[in-house]
Amino acid sequence: MTSKTTTKAVRVKTARPKVPRPQPDLSFETALGQGRLVCGIDEVGRGPLAGPVVTAAVVLPAGGLPDALARAINDSKALSLRAREALEPEIRAHALAVALAEASAAEIDALNIHKATLLAMKRAYEALPGEPPAVALIDGKFKPDLSCLMEAIVKGDGRSQSIAAASIVAKVARDREMMRLAELHPQYGWDRNAGYPTPEHLEALRRHGVTPHHRVSFAPVRAQIERAG
Repeated sequence: MTSKTTTKAVRVKTARPKVPRPQPDLSFETALGQGRLVCGIDEVGRGPLAGPVVTAAVVLPAGGLPDALARAINDSKALSLRAREALEPEIRAHALAVALAEASAAEIDALNIHKATLLAMKRAYEALPGEPPAVALIDGKFKPDLSCLMEAIVKGDGRSQSIAAASIVAKVARDREMMRLAELHPQYGWDRNAGYPTPEHLEALRRHGVTPHHRVSFAPVRAQIERAG
């Protein structure tokens, strides 16, 4: 009697090497600027139920930033709060120009969030001190009404260093504004959720109602108004 031995193949799992996240650089600025001033423009706060949408415009030097700062700048969503707070003053110190602007909750309700965002971008561009940039790099698919050459770049905050810098400046400014508003209305947790529709915020909206800083055109806020009669 013969015995059969069966050999089972053993699969060895190998860890996939981590692919480094692409770093935003000055490729767009160099290609489109050609010696002219270029600014990056980004927004923060399209999705929240409360607070303004905030935009920033940043002009970086054509020769680039110090290496350590350039390596640290990225899409604000990919950075920690501590990193953003540390980078924001460094960006301001080394940029040729920085400007902030916003569209209020009331303007968002009157215009809709898309048009209000483009309006805030236009305000940020026009608020830049000194010579107006000849080229504006815009994060996303849509362009505001600016009197210069524009390039809309999808996911630009992860591709263009100017847009990434603008995203950090705008994010820090909006977070600080929501912290200020949280002191006036502490029950909504805006110091933790920045006005986004978290379960905590939605529950507070049901319990405490709508504030002047809520966007009444957004469905959860509108529903609360209708429930309240």
